[in-house]
Amino acid sequence: MGNRPDPAVGEIEYTDIATAAVVVQHMDAGGVDLAILDGEASPVGGMGLAKQLKDEIDSCPPVLVLIGRPDDRWLADWSRAEAAVPYPLDPIRLGRAVVDLLIEHAAHPRSGAPSR
Repeated sequence: MGNRPDPAVGEIEYTDIATAAVVVQHMDAGGVDLAILDGEASPVGGMGLAKQLKDEIDSCPPVLVLIGRPDDRWLADWSRAEAAVPYPLDPIRLGRAVVDLLIEHAAHPRSGAPSR
């Protein structure tokens, strides 16, 4: 995706995090506009972590989960993630999903409940 996937969102800064505990700390601290979580991660999968974040953080920003296959979309819906992109990752599809979520979040900041 790079740092500038679309002029509408400006420059993107990434923070790479390896553990669920640190993800929760960053999300609790605020200042995160979008979380991209790996649904296939172990020992804590991104879909379970997305559900936890949505349940525990009142103004949780949008979450995009990377899923193992398109048929896992129902799990992403259960997790309350606003978007899901299947493996193998298509950089165009991933970039479009990220840009769309960032634009929507900027226009309508979350109050905790995901919009669909």
